[in-house]
Amino acid sequence: MSEMEARRQLLYEALAGYPDLVVAFSGGVDSSYLLAAAADVLGDRVTAATAVSPSLPATELAQARTLAAGLGAHHVEVHTDEAERAAYRRNDADRCWHCKSALFDALQPITEQLGAATVAVGTITDDLGDHRPGQRAAAERGVVTPLADAGLSKADVRALARSRGLPTWDKPAAACLASRVVYGLQVTPRRLGRIERAEAWLRQRLGPQVDLRVRDHGDLARVEVSVDQIPVVLGMAGELDVALRALGWQRVEVDPRGYRSGSLNEALRAGAASVE
Repeated sequence: MSEMEARRQLLYEALAGYPDLVVAFSGGVDSSYLLAAAADVLGDRVTAATAVSPSLPATELAQARTLAAGLGAHHVEVHTDEAERAAYRRNDADRCWHCKSALFDALQPITEQLGAATVAVGTITDDLGDHRPGQRAAAERGVVTPLADAGLSKADVRALARSRGLPTWDKPAAACLASRVVYGLQVTPRRLGRIERAEAWLRQRLGPQVDLRVRDHGDLARVEVSVDQIPVVLGMAGELDVALRALGWQRVEVDPRGYRSGSLNEALRAGAASVE
């Protein structure tokens, strides 16, 4: 048995220990594989719950609905109120804690209806160690992380999702739209909407499998794409500039370092290093 298969077996054994499970389901590769594995083990004792708010792109919600239906999972959509919370809108380094707290608060009535079911999230080993306040919110509320607990990495999950036949196995990493807003800049529906439209514009030209982000720095839009796509984006710089200025930005830059997951956290790490 391979190491990855051994970890998969650990995951399935752990899932079998839950009488009922609610999977926080965004439709990304990690939560999709967790939902599929839970459905394999628990059948109709698993519920997929998707948080609906301005920070979730409409395309992601549509894909989550389709995938949950394809897995035969009971799927509920919960409307979360993070945008109404001043601390979330303020967008300091703990924004994700407020966002996840809103999600877990919204899930509480569902877990109670199921008899105090456990909530699970798709955290993987790659997520451990970075600045992720949402993990603290999960731990405070007893939310479990079966993938990480089984030692599964992103590479493991993609391989297992592919062997399971999930269409998300090669889906680019996704995160809520608020993760594109530089810390200290207020999160608003208008700002999230223009980020969503800007990224949709780019995906239409680069394809659905390209890793990309449009980071909102106020008057500046900083575009991150995978390194191999940078020449492509630079080749349409004029068109890109017009499109993003039309959405409200005054300046547009293409980041020469390329796409980096959690790149806005780099400033936090640099600040911590300067203090040390």
